[in-house]
Amino acid sequence: MIQKIVIALEIFMTFLLQTTLFPAISIASVVPNLLLILTVSNGFMRGRKCGLFTGFFSGLMIDIFYGDLMGFYALIYMYIGFLNGMLCKVYYDDDVKVPMVLVALSDLAYGLAVYGFQFLLRGRTQIFYYVWHIIIPEVVYTTLVTLILYRIYYRINNLATGNEREGQRLPWLRK
Repeated sequence: MIQKIVIALEIFMTFLLQTTLFPAISIASVVPNLLLILTVSNGFMRGRKCGLFTGFFSGLMIDIFYGDLMGFYALIYMYIGFLNGMLCKVYYDDDVKVPMVLVALSDLAYGLAVYGFQFLLRGRTQIFYYVWHIIIPEVVYTTLVTLILYRIYYRINNLATGNEREGQRLPWLRK
């Protein structure tokens, strides 16, 4: 129950940061996708189910306040959270390099999905302009912000799941 409350607060606070503070410090009119960082982080640290739900509710927040179609962003974020959650037991979550690569790849997939469904289907075929001027700068900025935010989310995750995770570790990894 505490984990669900923590995730809900993370989504709400990250949404507030993404929509209020970070547009004020945008670089070349590019804002990092903080909800994507949260979705990737929760999926990577907690697994497929948590990544799926975090992605769904993060995308739903964007759909409710900024989306044209209800459920479009919820579906994209949900897939991203689920796919990153598949790597939960493969890599250790205490190093920031793997999450940075995952955030970069997820943001690239997110940008291409948004382009494909919202622009390409409407006849706007300037993909190289969109990739070069919108997707790549957002991927770089989001990946750099991941250096800071992932460590914060990692500490929050350890505080929220401290006793549970100790029992799940293998005997030779316990302290």
